[in-house]
Amino acid sequence: MVHQYSSQSRLSPSGYEEDIRAVLAPRLAYFEAVARHEHVTRAAHELGVPQSTLSRAMVRLEQDLGVALFARRGRTVSLTPAGRTFLGSAERALAEVEKAADSVRADADPTAGKVAFGFLHTMGSETVPALIRAFRADHPKVRFQLVQNYGEAMIERLRAGGLDLCLTSPVPDAPDLVAMRLDEQRLRLVVPDDHRLAGRRRIRLAEAADETFVTLEPGYGLRRITDDLCAEAGFTPRVAFEGEEAETLRGLVAAGLGVALLPPPAVARPGVVELTVTAPRAAREIGVAWLDGHPDTPPVAAFKRFLLSRRGSLLPD
Repeated sequence: MVHQYSSQSRLSPSGYEEDIRAVLAPRLAYFEAVARHEHVTRAAHELGVPQSTLSRAMVRLEQDLGVALFARRGRTVSLTPAGRTFLGSAERALAEVEKAADSVRADADPTAGKVAFGFLHTMGSETVPALIRAFRADHPKVRFQLVQNYGEAMIERLRAGGLDLCLTSPVPDAPDLVAMRLDEQRLRLVVPDDHRLAGRRRIRLAEAADETFVTLEPGYGLRRITDDLCAEAGFTPRVAFEGEEAETLRGLVAAGLGVALLPPPAVARPGVVELTVTAPRAAREIGVAWLDGHPDTPPVAAFKRFLLSRRGSLLPD
């Protein structure tokens, strides 16, 4: 049988990717099997499709490309030069699909899958390592892809599909997210150890209205909380430095650059005194967030259940 091919391809002349995918992708495995066996019937048997279906698919593929891929002798075929060129790319494409399938199956494996987990910088030195250690006691082979960032950046990454869960503060309130409060962390006013207030144990935040503050950059949850608490105390803080990491701020306080509202440190730092703020109530809520309506893989579901079981005891004593 002789097949005629138009010199004009049926694919979009401007090469739109959606046209190419729609026409070629479903037929690549068929083409690769026929090329490997050089026999339509044997390829059809391997694929589990009727021989006539496979033959028609190959004819349509050649017509869509406008190129003869096979020289035919009955049900026996051999590749043309164009067919050999196309086969190399088809094999690479199919290998990539198989690799992607293996990867997502591995990530969803209940015992050895992957959890993409984001958390705040201030949670990184003690809280998150302790959580992962406790979780892995029962799930030792689960893998973690960890991202440490500030809250807004993690939420955007969550929405983009780069994270399964994130531990953040404040607890977000958005229609596309599910967010659950897990714990609360008291904030302290940190002052240099030679500061006029260093001899105090407690302080009303309004008493620091004339102080210079060092804070996190705008966009960080702790910066928003700091601004809100100062506003509630009746003043706008004068800011000498905006940073990205709480322990850097604590070091700058020790150097005398200013004061700061910070969560407790993992390890006490020399050169500073940490005062309990009595008014307004200085605390931040810590919560876990995920995209609403997105199904969880088994390892993500297990870690989510674990985090929710730690309500009220998330943070170390």
